Amino acid sequence: MPYPQARTEILIGAEGLARLRAARVLVAGLGGVGGHVAEALGRAGIGRLTLLDHDVVSPSNLNRQLLALHSTLGRPKVEVIAERLRDIDPTLELTLIGEFLQPDGAEALMSATTFDYIADCIDSIACKAALVAACHRHGVPVISALGAGNCLDVRRVRAATLNQTQGCPLARELRRQLRERGASLNYPVIYSDEPRRP
Repeated sequence: MPYPQARTEILIGAEGLARLRAARVLVAGLGGVGGHVAEALGRAGIGRLTLLDHDVVSPSNLNRQLLALHSTLGRPKVEVIAERLRDIDPTLELTLIGEFLQPDGAEALMSATTFDYIADCIDSIACKAALVAACHRHGVPVISALGAGNCLDVRRVRAATLNQTQGCPLARELRRQLRERGASLNYPVIYSDEPRRP
């Protein structure tokens, strides 16, 4: 029987898979984007994953969030996704942080653990800016998922650096807050340039 990451190894090679297995990644925010990011990383063969989210699964999550089922309503998102990931890969090393990341807590988080990469899927713009700025100070690569609320056209989803985004109100505000913190705007983001509905 082939091992679970055999297909991943075809794509990235044995050396790439070994690097993935040795990596420590933080997924901050486990909602509509972060839940999918965490599961994709777990299925790909990531070795160590830290999951950060303070929220519980609610009925309003059922229409779009991977971990939202009637059987998971009211449960902490970090626990629900951890169960899924352990069922996918029992060897995955998980660290769960079931707290709200306050802006002043980002620096402490980055100082406490060494991450190889961070997926920022946080909704709060102040918390997002604080985390990104802390990543830049510590030299940790980060990618941010920006807002796509009230957007329907998947053809308008873009990958760019933050300083190249257009038509995204969340990106505009994030740029402003990062400038105030003296942080770089030249890092990767995923966003939608679809005009927002009122």
